[in-house]
Amino acid sequence: MSHVKAGGTSKNLHDSPGQRLGVKLFGGEKVRAGQVIVRQVGQTKRAGKGAFMSRNFTIHAAKDGVVTFGTRRVRLFSGKSVNRTEVTVE
Repeated sequence: MSHVKAGGTSKNLHDSPGQRLGVKLFGGEKVRAGQVIVRQVGQTKRAGKGAFMSRNFTIHAAKDGVVTFGTRRVRLFSGKSVNRTEVTVE
C-alpha cells in the first residue's frame, strides 16, 4: 500500500504575451504615409482627416504630415452624444 494519491490539476498555468497596444506616435510628431499611429481594441479613438482605420481598429496615417489629437462629439446607438478622441494628420 505504498503509493501517492493522485494530485489535482494545476490551473493558471498558461500566459499569453501582451498585445503592445496604445499610442505609437503622439501629437506634434512627424508621420509617413501608412505608419501606425494608435493600436487599440475597439473604437476608443476615431480616425479623422489624413488618417484611416484598419480592420483591427488600428489607426494609420493616410499621408505624410504631423499627428494631432482633438475631440469630436459622437452619437452612440442609444442616441447619447459623447466625446471621443479624433486622430488627424495635417
